[in-house]
Amino acid sequence: MPKPLATFDHQSRDPEATLEFLKRTRNELRVLRKTRVWTDRIQVFDVNGDYFEIGGIGYPSDDVRPILDAVHTAYKPETIHNPIDAPYKEFKTGKRHPWAEDRVM
Repeated sequence: MPKPLATFDHQSRDPEATLEFLKRTRNELRVLRKTRVWTDRIQVFDVNGDYFEIGGIGYPSDDVRPILDAVHTAYKPETIHNPIDAPYKEFKTGKRHPWAEDRVM
């Protein structure tokens, strides 16, 4: 597996710094394709297979939901913290709202 384009170590006392890292590095990637959430890190991949990594946080952590929401990951909030037998959980990114969702018909 190639090395990540950028890495960041999440600090639970400063979650805003992680969100700022996401804002800066997201523009370095193409269209986001998937997110892998390990017990100790998060990897965000684009369509070319390039990715960046956030260490120090995983699916057991309470801080994982805002990070997944920031990259538009499609996941179930009520089951994200459940342990699994696999080494990581993989989700697609890029969830979008349907066109004209806000219009009243």
